[in-house]
Amino acid sequence: MRILVWAVRAFIFFTLFAFALNNEQQAVVNWFFGAQWRAPMVIIVLAAFAGGAALGVLAMVPAWWKHRRVARRATPTPPPPPKQAATEPITVTPSEFGPEHPPREGL
Repeated sequence: MRILVWAVRAFIFFTLFAFALNNEQQAVVNWFFGAQWRAPMVIIVLAAFAGGAALGVLAMVPAWWKHRRVARRATPTPPPPPKQAATEPITVTPSEFGPEHPPREGL
């Protein structure tokens, strides 16, 4: 499974690397009031991606703060007291359907 994950990562990396090599030509971003930004197209795409990721993180900050505040206010419940050990041995009566079987693991 690890090999498959690394193969997918390598494929994505080389695909993006080929995209960067194929988009080295200059591009112009026209801003307001006649301002322009000239840069290679791959830099413009990378800047747009980074800006979108930063805006997404900033949009989530208020929700994270709210959840932290709620989690701090919640008081944890104390753990239940430990059960007392039985002083009498437990006797198991055989079932009418046959002998007892040990429990199966993982079910």
